Amino acid sequence: MSRTKGSAGRAVPDSSHDDDALGELGYRPELRRTLGNFHTFAAGISYISILTGTFQLFYFGVAFGGPAYWWSWPMVFCGQLMVALCFCELAARYPVAGSVYNWAKKMGGPHVGWLGGWMMMTATMVTLSAVALAYQITLPQIDGWFQFVGDGSGRNDQAANAVLLGSVLILFSTLVNAFGVRLMARINSAGVFIELIAAVALIVFLGAHITRGPSTALTETYGLGSGRSLGYFGAFLTASLASAYVMYGFDTASSLGEESHNPGRNAPRAILRALIASFLIGAFILLFALLSVPDLKAGELSTGGLQYVVLATLGERVGEIFLWAVVVAITVCVLAVQAAGIRLMFAMARDNNLPAGSKLAKVSPRFKTPVVPAVLIGAVGVVILVVNINQPQIFSVITSIAIIMIYLAYLLVTAPMLVRRLRGGWEPREGAFSLGRWGLPVNVLAVLWGAAMSLNLAWPRAEVYNATGPQHWYLRWGAFLFIGVVALGGFAYYWFVQRHRTGVLVEHRFEAQDDPTDPAPPPPAG
Repeated sequence: MSRTKGSAGRAVPDSSHDDDALGELGYRPELRRTLGNFHTFAAGISYISILTGTFQLFYFGVAFGGPAYWWSWPMVFCGQLMVALCFCELAARYPVAGSVYNWAKKMGGPHVGWLGGWMMMTATMVTLSAVALAYQITLPQIDGWFQFVGDGSGRNDQAANAVLLGSVLILFSTLVNAFGVRLMARINSAGVFIELIAAVALIVFLGAHITRGPSTALTETYGLGSGRSLGYFGAFLTASLASAYVMYGFDTASSLGEESHNPGRNAPRAILRALIASFLIGAFILLFALLSVPDLKAGELSTGGLQYVVLATLGERVGEIFLWAVVVAITVCVLAVQAAGIRLMFAMARDNNLPAGSKLAKVSPRFKTPVVPAVLIGAVGVVILVVNINQPQIFSVITSIAIIMIYLAYLLVTAPMLVRRLRGGWEPREGAFSLGRWGLPVNVLAVLWGAAMSLNLAWPRAEVYNATGPQHWYLRWGAFLFIGVVALGGFAYYWFVQRHRTGVLVEHRFEAQDDPTDPAPPPPAG
């Protein structure tokens, strides 16, 4: 990699190749390249956020699959690894903001790209609200002082308090993201560092309290397969949602490509490192939690989740220290989710693929970041919280659907990529990350995995989509209905209105004649 001297005599990476990749897509460089290797890695790992996901969903896996649900963790990892490997090839060639949108557009054409971007953007805004709700699961367990609304025993006390805490977190995240990527990256990297240290320490502490062997814990099913048409396999598929809900978002490492040094080389590494590190850390946390909890059949495992395990195993004083680390993890996860959403909205807007595209794609001359998308995504996130304040069941349905939409958005990248491979139309960037002869089988597995898990996530299970209260068909089939409305309604708007305006906005367009690296034209003959 060639390097040049900065104004202070400091060596900085030469970003000319990455700017050329932008030019190939029709964009001129606008965002400030300030992020290093750890920043991009931290963005990916904070979106996945092992402490957030495992502490938020451990109870679900145990409740529907028993401790043996642990095996869904490596299963989901293997499937998502196939997707991540495909993304690595794309990240090496097209390290660009709004990665999923631009990759879907490049692989499948503008219509597929728009649909993939639209579904990813909608899902991101709902995910932002869902992650912010995790404050309620953790903060009141640290100290009852954080239960600002009532005492927590009222019918809507916890829901209202969750909205309050979540709104404060989203406001903080919006301000940080609006003030520029450097501030966001610094806070995010510091938070990820704390999260990683805390996660490793938690593994060590739980490991010191092991009371049983894996053969006992990882085969315990609580008899949950009895009475099911598919036996325990049906229960396991339901419980696997707890793992599928966590292990995604690794593409964020590439979505910050226009603000990173040498992203064509670093983004693929960051994607793989984030996914593999998350898998290993999460696997050991879940395993040691099951091996160390005093009573493997305690009902609190399926209600209090990992919070119960930590407090019961390590004691309140030590347990609360780790719960504070979970709060940090939730905070940086929200920062990363919103940062990814901002880049996605910016990417679609500069193609004039959203209403008021010129305003959404405007980059602040001072902060070098799209401020309007930050504010808009934050506002929508708060509105989603407030609208569902007294309808937690509806909110859980929409949250589940958001995850499905992200898996479908990934599928709108890997499926067109597979078609391109089969037609001989895909070539990885020369000298960069490449799967070589493994590209086709890996891509096939990525598509099969994405389709199978999307169907599993959307399957109309009462325990997922209509867990409490009276049964309603529209809740059980909520995934198909909601996604159908979002996809068909959004695409209808695009087809009849927005596609006629599509095209890179003039102020963001790459002009070859303005490139100072172009050779001078030859002198006229004669």
